[in-house]
Amino acid sequence: MSDAGKSEKKQSLWPVPFAGLRGLKPADWPREISAGVTLAALMIPLNIGYAQVAGLPPTAGLYAAIIPLAVFALLTSSRHLVTSPDASMAGLVGAALIAFAAPGDAMRLQYALALALLIGLLFFVFWIFRLAFLANFLSRAVMAGFITGLGIEVFTNQVRKILAAPHAEDGGSGMLHAAERIKDVMASSVETEGYFVELVALFDSIPRANLWSVAIGVSSFLIVRLMKRYAPRIPGALVALALLTVLVAVFDLADKGVGVLGAIPSGPPTLALPAIPLVDYLRLLPSALAIAAILLCEGLLLVRSYSNKYGYKVNGDQMLFAYGAANVAAGLTGSLVTGNSPSRSAAMDASGAKSQLPSLVAAGTIAVVMLFFTDMLAYLPNAALAGIVANAVLSLIEVHELRELWRMRRSEFAIAAVCLLSVLALGPLRAVLIAFLLSTIDVIRRASHPETSVLLIAPDGSHFIPADGDETVSTSGLVVYRFGAPLYFANAALFADEVEQLLAGASTPVRWFVLDAEAMVDVDTTGSEVLRQVINLLAERKVTFAVSRADQSFRSWLEKYDLMELIDPGHFYPTNRHAAAASKAEQSAEKPESTQDQ
Repeated sequence: MSDAGKSEKKQSLWPVPFAGLRGLKPADWPREISAGVTLAALMIPLNIGYAQVAGLPPTAGLYAAIIPLAVFALLTSSRHLVTSPDASMAGLVGAALIAFAAPGDAMRLQYALALALLIGLLFFVFWIFRLAFLANFLSRAVMAGFITGLGIEVFTNQVRKILAAPHAEDGGSGMLHAAERIKDVMASSVETEGYFVELVALFDSIPRANLWSVAIGVSSFLIVRLMKRYAPRIPGALVALALLTVLVAVFDLADKGVGVLGAIPSGPPTLALPAIPLVDYLRLLPSALAIAAILLCEGLLLVRSYSNKYGYKVNGDQMLFAYGAANVAAGLTGSLVTGNSPSRSAAMDASGAKSQLPSLVAAGTIAVVMLFFTDMLAYLPNAALAGIVANAVLSLIEVHELRELWRMRRSEFAIAAVCLLSVLALGPLRAVLIAFLLSTIDVIRRASHPETSVLLIAPDGSHFIPADGDETVSTSGLVVYRFGAPLYFANAALFADEVEQLLAGASTPVRWFVLDAEAMVDVDTTGSEVLRQVINLLAERKVTFAVSRADQSFRSWLEKYDLMELIDPGHFYPTNRHAAAASKAEQSAEKPESTQDQ
């Protein structure tokens, strides 16, 4: 390889800055800048809402839309993906922080920053070892069930915020006291608050709901829905907040029980390390791994969808670096964990944006807001924010996706349902482990039961086709058996069992057994031992063993495991027809000898 080629290969290992701005022309700038202002208008209410979902101050959400957003935009290889806190990430972060600090505790933010820092460092490890391929190991069913469960949980929490019911006193309803007792039992047994217990508390709080808060929250929800339908280019969330904030101020609804956001510190984010004990980083590590895994899989799937749609190539490993840099920036600048935002990415796509310039414009716009206009944010009603978040998380509840899985493949629907229920019953973090376990089990289950078939010559004699009925042996005693996967520990027993069944159940004595090895590109030590047993079994029963359509890798494994000495070198055939012809020729040669003996 030339020095230039080596240099090019070496450079390709490192991220290419500004890749997300490629193809941008001066004529595109007005549209991109306009889209960036729209993106800022979308991010301000949603990021505040997602910070509340995680139990963090509003600044944690707003700061995530400044330095982390700009860092990601400059380093990503995707031109369309917008990074930001979203409902699923906020729910996961909130669940991870339960064991460290309660909402309202000043230390909760410090643990959230440490979590973001750990997630960023994990992404750097993923990038170093080029682990972008791990995104292929969470199936569509697992992601659908997991994300839907998170969506249901976050939506329920937002409904409770809209109700704004006061906490029940000691004389509260028996239903709530029963719920609290159940919660105590669940908390002591599985260390979770329990979604279903929270659901009981939600229904119990309905009679005590603040009607003004309900009106604000429902109005916010409806405004966003209607604007999305009839005026999709106008940021409905910003319109809803502006109108409802004015109503709350004019009618003095804060004195009637409608909660408002309150004072927000002005100024830019500052650099600082999270102030937590070093030992707690180890306690946070399992949660950081779980969140990074979900972010990795969801993000790369979203990135691929946009790159396929617009016909450009995305470097998956560079995406890992960009996620890492953005989350390290989040951990050092007081920000919530930043991830993927399908809704804001879709909004930018609908606006015609073709690069990461809108993200840079949005970061600058929100920085200006944090410097000069935080006083205006103090009057935002919490119920309106909850309505906006509730509307956003509806897209996470993938009813259509679950219906498709039910229609197309019931086994995958069952996996999705288990993941969904795991999120609700055990919490998101335990559900991540269950999701990976189910994915692993599903992969092994499919690999252990590959497609196998007995092949018979077609009526026109031109090719072989799978046998339909019970007839698996030709009248000449030939069996052509196709094993549709590499032979390894998970499916080796199936291979041996099926060969024995074919020998035992054949209506015509088997004289030739041809193994169609086209798909057997790999053989492990367990598979080699089972293959040896099968070859010896066939030899004991005076059955000729032959191999067809084997590639060089299969032959190499046979040599490595000393199996070639058990197979006649002349019994390797390029096609099944060649093997069938050899079988027929051998039997034709045997017939005159039998006649002569008589």
